[in-house]
Order: sequence, then C-alpha cells, then structure tokens
Amino acid sequence: MAFSEVREYEMGDEIRTIDWNVTARFNEPFVKVFEEERQLTVMLIVDISGSGMFGTRNQLKRETITELCAVLAFSAVSNNDQIGLILFSDKIEKFIPPKKGKSHILRIIRELINFEPSGVETDLSLALKYFTQVVKKKSIAFVLSDFMDNNFSDALKIASRKHDVVALNVMDKAEQEIPNIGIARFKDLETGRVKWVNTSSKKVREKYRTTSENRMKELRQTFRRSKTDYAEILTDEGYIKPLMNLFKKRG
Repeated sequence: MAFSEVREYEMGDEIRTIDWNVTARFNEPFVKVFEEERQLTVMLIVDISGSGMFGTRNQLKRETITELCAVLAFSAVSNNDQIGLILFSDKIEKFIPPKKGKSHILRIIRELINFEPSGVETDLSLALKYFTQVVKKKSIAFVLSDFMDNNFSDALKIASRKHDVVALNVMDKAEQEIPNIGIARFKDLETGRVKWVNTSSKKVREKYRTTSENRMKELRQTFRRSKTDYAEILTDEGYIKPLMNLFKKRG
C-alpha cells in the first residue's frame, strides 16, 4: 500500500489513519488515504564492457544481452510499469531514469544497440553502488552481465536488501570448455593481453574446464549468499527456457 493523499475525516474512517500533523494545522480531523501500488519500477543494469564482444556460436554475448533487455522492456511496458537503464563498463557509461511508454522503451533499445562505451573493463561493484544511490524507490533490477569481475559481493548484498535483484549471467560455451584447435592466439578483450595457448594439450583443456567450473561455483554461491535470483543463459541455446524457469521459481 502506498500513500495517495490527505482528505477530511468522514464518519466510519479508522482512527489510526488520522494524520495528526495536518489535523493540528487545520484544527479539523484529516485522514491519510492509501492505495494499492501496482505499478512497478524495473531497472536494467547492463554490462557493456569489452568481454561482451565475445561469441563463438550464434551471436555475441552483447547481442544476446540486448535481446534479453528488449524482451524485459516490452514486458514492462505491457504491464504499464516504469523502466530505466544503467549502462556500465569500468565506469558508469549512461543512466536513463525510469519512465513509462513505448517511445521511452524504443529509446532504451536504441541506446543498447548503438551505444559505444568509453571503458573496456568491468566494475560490477561500481554499477551496483551507483544503482542503490540513484534509484530510491524499491525496484526489480535485472543485472545483465557475464560477471567477469571479482569483489562485487558486498555491493550486491546491499543492493539486494533494498531492491529485488535478479542476475542474468550470459555466457558462451567456449568460456566453459576450450576446443581442440591446436596452437591458438588468445586476446583478453578487456585488458588487451595476448597469450598463445596449445589447445591440443589435454592437460591445458582440463585445467581450463576446471578453472571455469570453479568460477561458476563461486559465482552461484555469491548469488545465494546475497539472496539474489539468477539464471544462466548461453548464447547458442536461447533465453526463453531459462527465463521461464526463473520466473516460475520466483512465482
């Protein structure tokens, strides 16, 4: 229930709804009127760092994230909810305050498609802290990222206490298991570091897979500890099923 207005007291009104400050000011009894608050505020907190430009299957991670944002945005507008956007890398790239309407949604989608970030690395902690500072009203916040970052668990816990935070972890299969393609040149899209790797070595591929599994376990534990709902979405498997399962679990 959200506060709507103050009106004069009428016979039958509950005494506990009397606004004593206004009553004292006007020397007549006034009551607070509340109404059920149905309109939600939805925030999209979107990672547009360099690692989003990676993809070995159907599309890049950033393309998948953009599609997900469009689905969530049109879902919000059909429910008459407000929706806002935070784009981040290792800095806050853009903030669009929550608003309703189809033209507002189209603006958000245009930004997602066309925006060129000035930063390349990832700072999830910065994005979450900024979000808790600028969005005062409780909202449903979707964090769309590959979560290639460390030390953001405290910021996530604080954001989850104030808001309903949902993490959508967008991944590519090659980040979980390296293919056997011989000696290959790998480049970190965020730091620019280059490394040659012998992918034909079984030992190298096993170490890569184990490191990836451990990172995923640690990430899942971070979400559970902060009581954050999450879904894992692969670029080549579609997002409908993971989203349906997530909302079913939340329901």
